[in-house]
Amino acid sequence: MDLKTLIRTIPDFPEEGVLFRDITPVLQDSEGLKAAINQMQDCFKDIDFDLIVGPESRGFIFGVPLAYNLNKGFIPVRKKGKLPYNTIQKEYALEYGTAIVEMHIDAIKPGQKIVVVDDLLATGGTSKAIVDLVEEAGGEIIKLIYLIELKALKGREVLKGYNVESIIKY
Repeated sequence: MDLKTLIRTIPDFPEEGVLFRDITPVLQDSEGLKAAINQMQDCFKDIDFDLIVGPESRGFIFGVPLAYNLNKGFIPVRKKGKLPYNTIQKEYALEYGTAIVEMHIDAIKPGQKIVVVDDLLATGGTSKAIVDLVEEAGGEIIKLIYLIELKALKGREVLKGYNVESIIKY
């Protein structure tokens, strides 16, 4: 299935000049959702890993079913203040200001092999913060997998040296 046909493009959202790639139609279509999960799961062939890490909220949407299908655990990365236990955190730059992501301090044991899953690779800021959290916890990044990559925003350059794969490229 060509998932690109299900992606809705919304001009001037969230601000003028931006083309927002909306995955909601993929999620609403049972065959589209199944195809998205299956195509992302194909990216796991021939890699050895222990856990999937995904950021809220859309990293949860794709990461949890992949973890379930592959019989692996899932580690949530959330915005500051959303996790109930002791955390490690990483601040990263946004277009206007900064944000902080957190992960439970005991989520990853040293030496565990990690795959990061998210819906979108844009500038790479969130992904790089997650990579830094995983490595601070002693984990090893094996691969980063995305449903969509916005190539013009050069997120892959921020993640240079890491194995990055995306299903749909704009």
